[in-house]
Amino acid sequence: MRKVLVLLVLSLLVAGVSVQAAEKKMKVGFVYVSPVGDAGWSYAHDVARQAIEALPNVEVKYLEAVNEGADSERVFLNMARKKYDLVFGTSFGYMDPMLKTAKKFPNTVFMHCSGYKSSENMGNYFGRMYQARYLSGMVAGSMTKSNVLGYVAAFPIPEVIRGINAFTLGVQAVNPDAEVRVVWTKTWYDPAKEKEGAKSLLDVGADVIAQHQDSPGPQEAAQERGVYSIGYNTDMSQFAPKAHLVAPVWNWTPYYMEVFNSVKDGTWKTGSTWNGIAEGVVDLSPMGDMVPADVKAQVMARRDEIKKGDYIVFTGPVKDQAGTVRIADGAVPADGELLGMDWFVKGVVGTTE
Repeated sequence: MRKVLVLLVLSLLVAGVSVQAAEKKMKVGFVYVSPVGDAGWSYAHDVARQAIEALPNVEVKYLEAVNEGADSERVFLNMARKKYDLVFGTSFGYMDPMLKTAKKFPNTVFMHCSGYKSSENMGNYFGRMYQARYLSGMVAGSMTKSNVLGYVAAFPIPEVIRGINAFTLGVQAVNPDAEVRVVWTKTWYDPAKEKEGAKSLLDVGADVIAQHQDSPGPQEAAQERGVYSIGYNTDMSQFAPKAHLVAPVWNWTPYYMEVFNSVKDGTWKTGSTWNGIAEGVVDLSPMGDMVPADVKAQVMARRDEIKKGDYIVFTGPVKDQAGTVRIADGAVPADGELLGMDWFVKGVVGTTE
């Protein structure tokens, strides 16, 4: 009888442990630099967040409009102290605060978007948006009549400079006479300032406005002036249907799911990930009806070449603004060179500061 009771107690204990293990939830945090309603950068990440939140046995929290620097560090610390299993930080300026926090909390996996630093429990990831930028440049270069294109840009960091250069190379591939004029707003998200930046470019003759900004402000400015625009982050055509030609867009869901599952099953390893069109992280939105069929066909053919690896953006020769060859004929720059890019290609009007 005693043996039966012991076995029964042990069975109940095992069952209790099993139930507790089954009920244990993965805690996942997301930290955004702008509001999720920006229709841009943070919104694109939040689409992936919602996909993870829909999974069973997961607790998800996000914080929006968190400033880079000390504010973000407080947020990361708070999530780590609450024993979050996985934390995503989605702005370049979160890199050092996240790294500092990661070293203090080795049991939390931290993932930083757009940076380059890592540790045993912190990885970094980004997408080769320059591939889609190049393709959008081909569209813009085909549609301009003034041969002046405007680019409203956030901060002069390599990520943004690389995108401007890729866009310009795409423009020049179909229209060597066109130039790209750049204005810096020094903000990721400020709809009014972004719109004013676009207007300043329209005032000097730009008839296509591109952007590295989070809001559709530049799109709206273009439509109000009756010219064209190139969106960013998401399909922004609903905000400027008469102006919106196309947008380089993000699709974070497959990658975020992959990271989530690797943390959940214990196979996650630190490292750097830089996926592109081939992996589905970046792409183009549908092109507007105003884009001629032959332009669409040309752009999509080049997209297929990029996807297959048959065409590599930034293959030399590539000259800088002064006409100096920066990438030799036939050469392909290493990822480190692209990640540290701090110079403009020929055809860009503006400074990298």
